[in-house]
Amino acid sequence: MAETLLAILLVTSSAKGPNVVYRWPPSVESTKPRLSRPRPPVDGLELDNPWRASHYSDNSNGVTETHMGGVVDDIDDYAWRRPTESRDRSMSFSRSALPASGRDSPCNEERREIDSVANEYQILFDYTAQFLAGMLCPQRHLCHQKFELVIDNLVFAGHPVCVEPDGMWRFKPERYKPGSRGRGSRHRESSLPDKDSSEVPLGGDTHSTATAKSSWLHMFHLVLVFDLPDPSSSASGNVARYFDTIYEQIAFTVTAVLFQEQVLSNFVELECDAIGSLETEYMVKGERFSVFASHAQRVSSIATAMKNLYDAIKSSNMAHITLNDLPLELQLPPYLDHLLHSEEEFELEFVGRLENQTDSQLWGRELSFGWRLPALVPWKSLLLLDTDQELDPYVNLRGSHVHADERSLAEGLIKFLETASVTLSMADMASLLDWDLHSQVYPTVRWLVHHRRAKIVDTVHNGLKTIFSIAPKFDKPLATLAAEFKRDFPQPSISPLPTLMATISNSTSKQADNHFFATVVQSKDLISLYHEVVLWMLKRDLLITLHLHVRVVTTTELKVHVRQAQERKLERRASHHLRGRRRSSHRADHGVGDAHEHPRVAMPWLSLSPKAARRYSRLSMDSGQSKPSDVLGSILLEDAEDVFEEISEEDSGDENVGWGSSEDTLEPSMISDPGTASPLERKWLAAMSEGKDEYIARRFALINQYFDGKRTDDEILYTAEISRKQLREVLHHYEEYVRHIPCRLPHIDVLDSYKLSCILRDHITCTS
Repeated sequence: MAETLLAILLVTSSAKGPNVVYRWPPSVESTKPRLSRPRPPVDGLELDNPWRASHYSDNSNGVTETHMGGVVDDIDDYAWRRPTESRDRSMSFSRSALPASGRDSPCNEERREIDSVANEYQILFDYTAQFLAGMLCPQRHLCHQKFELVIDNLVFAGHPVCVEPDGMWRFKPERYKPGSRGRGSRHRESSLPDKDSSEVPLGGDTHSTATAKSSWLHMFHLVLVFDLPDPSSSASGNVARYFDTIYEQIAFTVTAVLFQEQVLSNFVELECDAIGSLETEYMVKGERFSVFASHAQRVSSIATAMKNLYDAIKSSNMAHITLNDLPLELQLPPYLDHLLHSEEEFELEFVGRLENQTDSQLWGRELSFGWRLPALVPWKSLLLLDTDQELDPYVNLRGSHVHADERSLAEGLIKFLETASVTLSMADMASLLDWDLHSQVYPTVRWLVHHRRAKIVDTVHNGLKTIFSIAPKFDKPLATLAAEFKRDFPQPSISPLPTLMATISNSTSKQADNHFFATVVQSKDLISLYHEVVLWMLKRDLLITLHLHVRVVTTTELKVHVRQAQERKLERRASHHLRGRRRSSHRADHGVGDAHEHPRVAMPWLSLSPKAARRYSRLSMDSGQSKPSDVLGSILLEDAEDVFEEISEEDSGDENVGWGSSEDTLEPSMISDPGTASPLERKWLAAMSEGKDEYIARRFALINQYFDGKRTDDEILYTAEISRKQLREVLHHYEEYVRHIPCRLPHIDVLDSYKLSCILRDHITCTS
């Protein structure tokens, strides 16, 4: 985490000038100069104009011959590399002196005369400590805000704070954003109470919030120094977002606590006095800076906090520091450094990370970036992680420092921690504790995850009948994990970790009995023991839970059956229409009146369809010599064909099924989203339930909307409010039309519907 972090500095300013009071680590590696423009080709004939201008000479050929050798030799060392890559620490370089800016080079004649021990105290990043402190102590109007300075390939970030003009340290009044709208906003600032008086710990005097007397400390600045990443190593904007996150989570938080303690008890000034006196003593003795830096941690809590903070950030752990007896827990998002890498380097990290795109708002702002957390949903479970004994939440909640009015809340948290189990979903825990899921369970889970006391996992079956797979990457080498596993589980009934992982990996290729109990445990007496094994592996991210995803597939036989049923329906309706018209025609031929004198009155107008009636009227006027009966006969013969067309038009107009469309094919296909199925897909779904028991068909109609391949079996059970046995029963009765896909969610999301339909179609063809 924060692989670019180089050092943490504490810089102060007083009447004597700026000074670097303390830094960690004691020995800071100088960074190498890097390209600020595209690297020119190594071919001497293709040197770019900036290089030629900087190496101008009367003899251009001599320049090329003289300097190209150095360019070729140093071209690899001049390129940017990640700080985690190995570097040649023996290689040194010099910077040219810049008298105009006050920059000192350690390689000039004056610097060579200084003792090497004094250099350790006075030189930092190839600058003198005093000059560097001067750059990191801005003017008063630039204090109490974010500070960021980039010099070559170094980034200095912090939040400087300073004393008031009268020489007193006090809290700044709350600032309001300009342009705030609303009635009365113009007089809002003057009408609010003074911020200083609200911060007074004792009484209402504003001077009681300041130190007892004016101090020598005018300004202090906790600075984090970084190696500037190459912008080409990550997406646009990620580098700025990277530094903003570190500033908000670390620099601003620590500075706020230091500023508070300085205002209340002159804490920072006293600590700086102790560190400064110790530094002078060790410089006089000629002790090395590393010895002084280690000893300073015994006399200063700020020095200890800086050391612990640096080590925790570099090791991706929580930083537990104490400032003036005030404990703090600080951390950076675990996946923050991935902002500085291209996506190709972490293409395997998509496993289980797509779920939080629509549910990230449940985690809040602090946990929605750089954490890659799964979705906070009711069907997930909570795994409590191992913590240090000193940080045991049970001890803290049961301590005597808990107030009486908070005792009930502490008891509720203890009960929650005792109830939490990977075999219980969060919805189950809310039911057992009689807690509200969103207002009580979720905030508790967020706090535990944020402080790395717990992690979100998939619910594990009580009998370990859960299908697992092995994670693609491990945080530690397999040999180290195997040694730890053997130490924690020396029982002869448990196989070594490599053997166990091989068994789990091979089980995923089985079609049946591929869950953990059937492949590994195989005995009910060992369930409790292997339950601890599963917890051990889940805590180290060695296992991935495989879920059941369901897809609905329409076979060729089903489509033929639905089409034939539709054709029979059309035939029945056409036959019914024709019989009705023949009866009407028969009644018209034997009706009352003189048909020979009034032939047009005797025509069966009501028995003809609208199209046939218009045709009869047109033909009777055009064929004056033809008999009306002949014209009528020809019209009735043609009307039988028109009936089928009218019925089809009426059917498609009423339901808009889509017969004859591109969707109406006899090839096997997949219903991508049964919840929003088309009319034709709904006919296929209805046809699947023909011949099934009524309660089975009704349950299938209720839950088939979740058979889109994206929802897991746990989500289906929770959302549809059915048991696993009921889901299994539906899948058994509809096994001809459903496909079970045991996999992780992202594998389905990555594939588009067309590719997945082709896969399923090939699978259906092979199995049929």
